[in-house]
Amino acid sequence: MNYVSVIDLLEQAQQLVREISVQQLHRALSGENPPLLVDIRELDEWQQGTIAGAIFIPRGNLEFRIEDEAFDRDTPIALMCAGGVRSIFAAKSLQDMGYTDVVSVAGGFEGWKDAGFPIKVPQTLSAERRARYARHIIMPEVGEAGQLKLLNAKVLLIGAGGLGSPAAIYLAAAGVGTIGLVDFDVVDTSNLQRQIIHRLDAVGTPKVQSAAETIARLNPDVHVIGHQVQLTSQNALDIIQNYDIVLNGSDNFPTRYLVNDACVLLGKPLVDASIFRFDGNVTVYDTAHGSPCYRCRYPDPPPPGEVPSCAEGGVLGVLPGIIGSLQAVEAIKLIVGIGTPLVGRSLQYDALEAEFREFRVRKNPDCPVCGEHPTVTELIDYQEFCGIPHRGTVH
Repeated sequence: MNYVSVIDLLEQAQQLVREISVQQLHRALSGENPPLLVDIRELDEWQQGTIAGAIFIPRGNLEFRIEDEAFDRDTPIALMCAGGVRSIFAAKSLQDMGYTDVVSVAGGFEGWKDAGFPIKVPQTLSAERRARYARHIIMPEVGEAGQLKLLNAKVLLIGAGGLGSPAAIYLAAAGVGTIGLVDFDVVDTSNLQRQIIHRLDAVGTPKVQSAAETIARLNPDVHVIGHQVQLTSQNALDIIQNYDIVLNGSDNFPTRYLVNDACVLLGKPLVDASIFRFDGNVTVYDTAHGSPCYRCRYPDPPPPGEVPSCAEGGVLGVLPGIIGSLQAVEAIKLIVGIGTPLVGRSLQYDALEAEFREFRVRKNPDCPVCGEHPTVTELIDYQEFCGIPHRGTVH
């Protein structure tokens, strides 16, 4: 029997695989059409440093995961290991899969460092966090990089009531690192039918405090910032500017218009939702990227008494759980940068008929706040226009 040594296999692979120097790689990465740089070292090697922009796929997972990063077989790919040996074998394997433009970086990461080119030490998850978020990390769309984005994100929830409860719980469970809560109400017995973040022993305590305690017991990674205040034109910008994304869970029009206007002025994405009886609605406004805003749909607040609140018309207890969870999904998609957010689309749910319907939301060029010639350039309080007292965020 004839045996083939590793050296023989390496020599055979070198005859079939094109190699480039670290200097060539540096020039290519700075060019107009840089290759997809894939770092195939092991986790402990990668944690010591890598090249900015490199995709981390350990050698043992390369064939299984490369299509998630480069489905097109003609994508230019540069493979890098520590010294340039493993990357040759890996390049040969990708060629066997049909990839036509694969190179191995001679000298690998060590050669890159020795040449004095810049490196970065990546932020990584601890073993405990890797275990907690394992079901996220295993998905290529999220992975460790996506989980780190969640941990670094700051999300503000307007209201710790029916919509804010499930949204806060799922965002906390997902590992969103900072969650802000705006609510000046206290927990009431009637809230417990739907506001699942609160418990019977919290009745009479501020909702912000109750929600923060629940989140702390769920995930110690999450830092909760409580804003036990009434949101007004005087404080809205100061509060909202410190967050990446805003979720509106308010059930009154003064707050709804105020939050929309503040997000437009600050360029913050707004995940907006509403519920009433058996119906719910969720959409995403991101005017910094050209989307419509709430005022594109409803330019002015309704006349006093025209639209009843949940306190007047009621709400099916499970409905805010569904809609608030959808808000959390949209926020996570925005943070990680995956999927197609509900920008320019309104998703409506009819619980009685078990039907979802989608409607397009078009940008209004004459919108008073995000249009071509805005007339609303600073915040105002809307209580006098809506003709209702500002009670907080009930739902």
